[in-house]
Amino acid sequence: MVLLGVASYMYPLRWDLTADKRYSLRTPTKELLQGLEAPVEIEVLLDGELNSGFRRLRRATLELADELGRYGKVSILPASESSREGLQPTVIHEREQNGKTVQTTIYPYAVIRYRERQTVVSLLKNNRTLTGEQNLNKSIENLEYMLAEAIHSISRDTIARIAFIEGHGELDEADVYDVSRQLSRYFDVDRGALTDDVQALKPYKVVIVASPQTPLSEKDKYILDQYVMHGGRVLWAIDGVRLSEAMLSESGMTPVIPLDLNLTDMLYRYGIRINPVLVQDLQCLTVPVDVSGTAGEAQYQPMPWTFAPLLLTSASSPVTKDVMQVSSVFASTIDTVGGTPDIRKDVLLATSTSSRQTHAPAEIDLNTVQIDPQQFASAYLPVAVRLEGEFASVFNHRMLPEGLTDRDRRNRSVRTRQLVVASGSILQNHWQQGQPLPVGYDRYSGIQFGNRDFVVNAVLDLADDNGLIALREKSIALRLLNDRRAHQSRTLIQAVSVALPLLLIGILALSVWISRRRRYILQ
Repeated sequence: MVLLGVASYMYPLRWDLTADKRYSLRTPTKELLQGLEAPVEIEVLLDGELNSGFRRLRRATLELADELGRYGKVSILPASESSREGLQPTVIHEREQNGKTVQTTIYPYAVIRYRERQTVVSLLKNNRTLTGEQNLNKSIENLEYMLAEAIHSISRDTIARIAFIEGHGELDEADVYDVSRQLSRYFDVDRGALTDDVQALKPYKVVIVASPQTPLSEKDKYILDQYVMHGGRVLWAIDGVRLSEAMLSESGMTPVIPLDLNLTDMLYRYGIRINPVLVQDLQCLTVPVDVSGTAGEAQYQPMPWTFAPLLLTSASSPVTKDVMQVSSVFASTIDTVGGTPDIRKDVLLATSTSSRQTHAPAEIDLNTVQIDPQQFASAYLPVAVRLEGEFASVFNHRMLPEGLTDRDRRNRSVRTRQLVVASGSILQNHWQQGQPLPVGYDRYSGIQFGNRDFVVNAVLDLADDNGLIALREKSIALRLLNDRRAHQSRTLIQAVSVALPLLLIGILALSVWISRRRRYILQ
């Protein structure tokens, strides 16, 4: 027994018998931990008087940190007051059974340190469309990904580079300020126009083409195409139509025409087509409209703006799992074309079940726009598609554009990934009083939609070589008590909980007594 105890201490064995494998680490996490060159310290700041839900989150975090330590150099430190300085606390308001409201301040963060580097991870995911218990459950589901991604970010010696392409009327630096700031936590973010150098994009892990407005030259198309052929990853945010928002704001009308960017043949060879249509959806943002009808004091009421659809996110992809609806404006649709089995196509964003599309050329006239629910009969129109596989070059059997030389030309790519979004507005943030608003933030309703999470997850997915993004697929079943039934049957439940174990012990003792009595009396 002593030897067995010593052996179990030196070589601990654990079996995860849960159906959802909530206590098991995935292979990418184990490989990351085994490759650490220095110890990692995790300080969980979620402490103090917590309710049952947050105690469960804290316990799950500590258990996960302990499990990380079994595969790598990971240790847990006690929470300190100094680590909370500069962090935004979360205030919880709870109503007790006697009707009193209790306010609790917590710090749902974990501080991770590696050598001289430090990063802070938010443990709490807050989706306003979910209940508190559901948000806590989603937070526990994402723990492994959040901690593994944080450890990966601070432990790597080199930082990958990504680039925004310029030179074709793309969104400028101010328009993507919030997205660039969020991505700078993981990458070095550059901007620039393409030159005659075919290898100009080689140093970049991901290239972002954010809403160009003028056609790309054949030179630029070739450079982007060969970048993909050599394993490059591209996030395309392409508008399908052109219109004037300034004219719409001033006169209440604007023509809508197809937007030709000289990319149709290239994207078609990759397996998708962006349609020159304008999407409308009854599930949309609202804007304040003056309904007074007189020259007196204005009276504003929120009215649905069907040209700003709230896009549904796919629950089957790690990029969009647990991401809120994504806001957009003047979006188009995407068709998947070609039957190439080498390319996998996953729809990440789509319209609701009450949507429609208007083919360009057309006209938007706010004075004649009427919402007839019967006309919104389309459902789940794709707006964002992820592509993965081996792509064919659009310049196959074609001459190089004039002025370019390429000794390493390829007509078929290695296995790589791309993501196409039929609206540049998903990446664009607005400004208010000289300050940038978060991307996806609706200034009228005060709701933060999932644009930021979607874009960051999409770029992380494109740049991921270790499979860490797949950790977001982890799912833990939420098993909740019926609070109303538990409260109504509280006395009965307490009585059964106390009496039933005593009754079972009494029955067992009586059975043993009867068995022994019969046995020895017969002898």
